[in-house]
Amino acid sequence: MIKIIVDAKSTEGTVRQIQEVIGGTIEERWGEFVLNVDSELATGNIRFITFDWGVNLLEYDITFHDDITIEMDASEYNPIHFTYCLEGHCYHRFGYEEESDKRKIEQFQSVIITSKDGGYNYGYFQKGVKLAINVIQITRKKFLKKRLNNVDELNRKLYEVFLDTDHENTFRYFGNYNLRLADKISALRKSKTKGMIRIMQIEGMVYQILSMHILQYDRAVKNKAPKTTLLKSELKIVRNISKMILKDVSKDYSLDMLSAESGLSQAKLQEGFKLLYTRTVTEYIRHVRLEEARDYIRTTEMNISQIVYTIGFSSRSYFSKIFKNKYNISPSEFKESLETRASA
Repeated sequence: MIKIIVDAKSTEGTVRQIQEVIGGTIEERWGEFVLNVDSELATGNIRFITFDWGVNLLEYDITFHDDITIEMDASEYNPIHFTYCLEGHCYHRFGYEEESDKRKIEQFQSVIITSKDGGYNYGYFQKGVKLAINVIQITRKKFLKKRLNNVDELNRKLYEVFLDTDHENTFRYFGNYNLRLADKISALRKSKTKGMIRIMQIEGMVYQILSMHILQYDRAVKNKAPKTTLLKSELKIVRNISKMILKDVSKDYSLDMLSAESGLSQAKLQEGFKLLYTRTVTEYIRHVRLEEARDYIRTTEMNISQIVYTIGFSSRSYFSKIFKNKYNISPSEFKESLETRASA
């Protein structure tokens, strides 16, 4: 087992201390730093971005080739950690706990952790486990100074964590799995924009992800967490079905076909889609087709009739009706408005 000791005063310092042990090189573009590593100890990358409102994004996309323990001294740098495992798993314990008391951070689980000043956090990463971990770190004093975002409306316990700017207490919340967070974090990782626009887009998505963590915690302590009979494995299947639909929106999907494809009953499919996407299966298919149609109108020279058939509809009049109901403008008017702006 390899131990990495981190006593840095920032996220950048943390990554550089990890780099000293596992190797690799750090590159920077527009304030986005990426540690790329391919060594005996690890393969993959760690990236981080620091925003000026007290928030840092830290993302692992890495496989360690030996068991790794990261010992983090919270004396100088002690943010609130909003952690989500998109892929893989890891473990955490506070310094005052025995190693046997470490808690597993599972795939798709929302976790909120902060240590007390002068305390220690220990992260455990097993060799051979492909990790995709998203961590949003909040520096409390700076966040409260920069963001007038009504943190007093949060659940009392979490509110106290935000206002504990002297870091006198520990806090740990291990939530249920949350696949909506998985979709949002996946979208963040797939961002194709470049330069300052990319950083601004990521910043907006980071704020959304942070809000989703907080909302889940708030609902959990108020006993408002969504109830479901579905197992974690079944929800993962539902998510895979939604991805399949997104890849080919024009296909003639039916509940019978999707049920056979997934191995889930129609009732479970409907329950899963309502839980993850607040839509029935049919409503979800219609939604993604309309989003695809809007993208085609924006980015291609196809006429409306061509778009209708490309996305899997057979009736132009029906398409126009539901498009206007959703976006408050007809497809033709939307296309004309884009053409007018382009020629102005």
